[in-house]
Amino acid sequence: MSYQIRLFGDPVLRQQASEVTDIDGRLARIVEDMVPVLRSAEGLGLAAPQVGVQKRFFVYDMGEGPRTLINPVIEESEGEWVYNEGCLSVPGMSFEIVRPKTIHLRGLDLDGNEVSIEADELLARLFQHELDHLDGILLLDHLDKATRKQALRTWRELTESPARPSGLGGVGSLSLP
Repeated sequence: MSYQIRLFGDPVLRQQASEVTDIDGRLARIVEDMVPVLRSAEGLGLAAPQVGVQKRFFVYDMGEGPRTLINPVIEESEGEWVYNEGCLSVPGMSFEIVRPKTIHLRGLDLDGNEVSIEADELLARLFQHELDHLDGILLLDHLDKATRKQALRTWRELTESPARPSGLGGVGSLSLP
């Protein structure tokens, strides 16, 4: 199946994804189909809801090959790190967002094995960004009221223009600035 990244305004992005109960061939095929979407968008991570699949998993690639995290949970977080963060579902826009600098994340891999990851800075941000997508939270929700209002105005201008964004680089996902 060919997936397309859902853009801000699509109601699917605001829904909380349900737990994955079966790690099977169907899930493996969805993951396999999501990886080229992530690569073509030049993102670092892509959550299942961003392609219309309401399940708690995401794919990511930090340059070491694609990986999948299923039913991820942040166990601990600490510190603060400000970073100019973009989103594949809000292409062409990025904002300085404060998030915890380090996290400890637990979840499952595609083989059903439990994984426990200590992550900091960009990898920690990627995980937090993708988990937001699994909970129906978007990058714009992290902005103060005035910045969010301006961002929504800019988004309307971008999407109403003849050169509408189709996948400009953005992190959910997380993309490089």
